[in-house]
Amino acid sequence: MSASITSDVFSKMLKIQLVATLAVAVVAMLISGLNASFSAVVGGASVMVGALAATAIARRSANSMDSAAVLVNMLKAEAVKILVIVILLAVIFNVYKQLVPLALIAGLAAAALLSGLALSKLKV
Repeated sequence: MSASITSDVFSKMLKIQLVATLAVAVVAMLISGLNASFSAVVGGASVMVGALAATAIARRSANSMDSAAVLVNMLKAEAVKILVIVILLAVIFNVYKQLVPLALIAGLAAAALLSGLALSKLKV
């Protein structure tokens, strides 16, 4: 997969994650108010930031013909993504005192689930 195709796929995935996160945030605001909406946004944003960090590592092997190098870089990218998400969630839980945990989890879940769905449905 070329670097430009990889960039297009990740760009489309991030757009889908953003739309999903904003949809959850709107529903959370209607149900529970501004704090719930913000909680949903930061939950989804943590997944998107993790995906951006993983993208940098995944791009290293975009032009590689060595399947082992591609696999190792993809595993590294996934590990970095998870680590970034965990660190951001820890910071969010410690800093934001009006956090609505259910809304945060809903935003996180929407972004995470739709990222996998987006990648599986994108034409490359």
